Amino acid sequence: MSTATSTPTGTGKQPGGRQASHKHSQPSKRGRVQQRWLPWAFLAPTIVGMGIFTLLPIAASVALAFFRWDIISAPTFVGFDNFAEVVQDPTVRVSFLNTIVFVIVAVALQLGLALGLAIMVQEKLPAWLRVFFRSAFFFPLILSAASVSIFMRYLFNEQFGVVNWLLSLVGVPAVPWLTTPGGSAAVVILVYVWQNFGFSFLLFVGGLASIPVETYEAASIDGATGWRKHFYVTLPLLSPTTLVASVMAIINALQVFDQPYVLTRGGPGDSTRTAVMVIFESAFQRLEFGQASAIGVILTLIIMAITAAQFRLSKRFVFYQ
Repeated sequence: MSTATSTPTGTGKQPGGRQASHKHSQPSKRGRVQQRWLPWAFLAPTIVGMGIFTLLPIAASVALAFFRWDIISAPTFVGFDNFAEVVQDPTVRVSFLNTIVFVIVAVALQLGLALGLAIMVQEKLPAWLRVFFRSAFFFPLILSAASVSIFMRYLFNEQFGVVNWLLSLVGVPAVPWLTTPGGSAAVVILVYVWQNFGFSFLLFVGGLASIPVETYEAASIDGATGWRKHFYVTLPLLSPTTLVASVMAIINALQVFDQPYVLTRGGPGDSTRTAVMVIFESAFQRLEFGQASAIGVILTLIIMAITAAQFRLSKRFVFYQ
């Protein structure tokens, strides 16, 4: 009769005579410290750089808004006097009004043009042309705003500009683009939109590419064609992209400086003077750094308020798939 042999449990032996280890390997105290602090060591250069070059200047600018300082003499604490002077200054009020009007018109044109071109490129053009137009529409954004504005200043010159020369070919008299309030404002808006709509265009192209084809097929079966398909399908499904594009477009437009400064220097009169231009003039032309900081704080609060309102309204108008 054969006898079954069994290996006793708990002997700690494995086949082949090796000792089984029942203890999980635990990192040493030094290893635990390294695991805890190693990520912070990699993040430290970025954190220090942001602190020195971003957070510290912001804090200094906010603090400077409560002082009167012209670099030459020592800063003098004046409390809220700088803010009171800014509110009472007619030039500052006009500049903020100009900025708000500029934002409304420029952002509407920028988003409308970008969305229309994105739909046209995605639906009407073959794949090889889409790549070309994506690059072509984005190209102005990588150019220097100052150099573009200098070039456009020559194009819109009343005496020898190419734009007026083209208009003269169809019998239109020379238009004083840069010497009248309406003409100068129109040129600033057109140049800004031309240079900046490419970013919104790429956002909309990406948003359109993420919409499932089956959604359009279902809409076509239900009888939606042409503009009805875009109104009831494209726009609702594109609303998250529209939110991002509008937030970034408004923030950038509120800080416009290069185009009006190079094209018109804020003129004629104060017709194209913007809030950031007043900040520049107060700080570097009149050496009123406290007042310039106060204007900057007000502009920052306006940007934050508008952005917060956009995200609050997005709960009602943004639809996610």
